[in-house]
Amino acid sequence: MSQRITIVIADDHRMMLDGLAQALGSLSDIEVLATVTDGEELLATLEDIHPDVLLVDVEMPKLDGLAALRALADPPPTIVVTMHADDEYRKRAQVAGAAGFMSKAAPLPDLAAAIRAADAGVNLLEAEDLAATLAEYHLARLTGAAAQLTDREREVLSLLASGVSRTEDLAEELYISQKTVKNHLTSIYEKLGVSDRAQLVVEAHRMGLVR
Repeated sequence: MSQRITIVIADDHRMMLDGLAQALGSLSDIEVLATVTDGEELLATLEDIHPDVLLVDVEMPKLDGLAALRALADPPPTIVVTMHADDEYRKRAQVAGAAGFMSKAAPLPDLAAAIRAADAGVNLLEAEDLAATLAEYHLARLTGAAAQLTDREREVLSLLASGVSRTEDLAEELYISQKTVKNHLTSIYEKLGVSDRAQLVVEAHRMGLVR
């Protein structure tokens, strides 16, 4: 069974930090271990916990994000998330050893994809086509109950999410009997812990099972 990707976020803007932690932490395959507001606190935190991926802002008090990254002897894959989305800061991030460089204005799915790519060992700063690279990681890595779904059950979910909700229509689309559709739905309900089709679609989106 796949494990969640653990992350630590460093940003001195508290509202940005809290919002990002809440948004990323709501994803099924990402777990926020800690949030910090300056570089010195980041270094102290990383003495005790070891995240899979690190997100750092550039400008922070006491010690900026890039200086903190350079001070780490064996840093985890690090994505610099900053308002300074220009070539100078990108080069500085690359020299410091970052694996990625994202604007704070980037959509959440792109940032989540960057985290998954960095965890997989991809250096996003060396990607020839960043958008294409991120597209490969837009769907959440399956964890927990979601990983137990069969390919056919995921097909049922995909159709439900696209608006095909009636049992007879699902059966027709999949070339199976209505009884088989009901059996698949019962299995999916049990695995994902939901009780109706509306909840099922919401949970499928939250877990990254469908776009």
